[in-house]
Amino acid sequence: MRTITVVGARPQFVKAAVLAPVLARAGIADSIVHTGQHYDRNMSDVFFDELAIPEPAYTLGVGSAPQGQQTGEMMSGLEPIFEREQPDCIIIYGDTNTTLAAALVAAKMSIPIAHVESGCRSFDRSMPEEVNRVVTDHLSTFLFAPTEVAAANLYAEGIRDGVHVVGDVTIDLAHATAERLPPAPSILNRWQLRRGSYAFVTIHRAGTANDVVTFEGIVGALRQLGMPVVFAAHPRVRPMLDAMGAGAPGDPIIVTDPLSYIETIAVVKNARVVITDSGGLQKEAAVLAVPCITVRTTTEWIETVRSGWNVLAGTDPEAIISLAHRPRPDTPLPYVADGLTAARIVNALMASRAPLKEIA
Repeated sequence: MRTITVVGARPQFVKAAVLAPVLARAGIADSIVHTGQHYDRNMSDVFFDELAIPEPAYTLGVGSAPQGQQTGEMMSGLEPIFEREQPDCIIIYGDTNTTLAAALVAAKMSIPIAHVESGCRSFDRSMPEEVNRVVTDHLSTFLFAPTEVAAANLYAEGIRDGVHVVGDVTIDLAHATAERLPPAPSILNRWQLRRGSYAFVTIHRAGTANDVVTFEGIVGALRQLGMPVVFAAHPRVRPMLDAMGAGAPGDPIIVTDPLSYIETIAVVKNARVVITDSGGLQKEAAVLAVPCITVRTTTEWIETVRSGWNVLAGTDPEAIISLAHRPRPDTPLPYVADGLTAARIVNALMASRAPLKEIA
């Protein structure tokens, strides 16, 4: 069996790191294509190095561009690769433009598509990621849903065939990584931070990062939390933070470049609260038992909200300030990591061909 894994953004590298070794153990010949959607070293190369992801067989180098142009360039680059390699299946992750581009090309070439993290819905079509998710799911052959909620979303849209509830590779990796961390990770010494004394923040989505007034309101709220704030700055927001004087002497905000995966898990695990507009970080905070505030009005990870470990604050500065000091929930964590998600995915792929080979 031959597969092509298409990745291009930081969350996809993390997911591919979990699945790649299991594909190899099953004897599946997988080639990685990196579109270049994230190209900064701190957003790309460091993940391949740190998580021992196989080197990409192809790198498109598309880079940053308006969404239509970026997706089109990816499609132009992917089509000849798919034609040359003739894979049995294309493996894609999540909800980025890379995901959509690969799904569209594969569907037009009648190549089966395996969508990992299928069925997630925020029900907010103003988010480009939501459009990418919906279109990709309706084109996919194998729909690997992380939860029963995600599977129910697919059923509600009339998607019945090929749906497999397998768990979440990112939750498995976050839990396994956290278990290996020392009690006092050295990264906290970088900023002289104590466990449970600071907020960890990432903001990068268009709805929050592209509106200067909204972004300034969020940063103003962070300055009033009464605790140090570690802000891992996406390249698109770093100039705004610099212009606002974030990270200057006496400022409670500590601005840092995007962290590596292991550094991120270490900082999240030891934080008092996580404040983010990222989907993946909502899950990682929940699995590591750290309260989260999501600066959005919707989330595709509704389990985190129902459990109480995550709260949707929108971009209201007063809500962000008050929720940052809410008591820790006494409810069960919404996710359980058993380390077998990748095995379930690969077994489902193998079961589509005879004979079934169990690799768990």
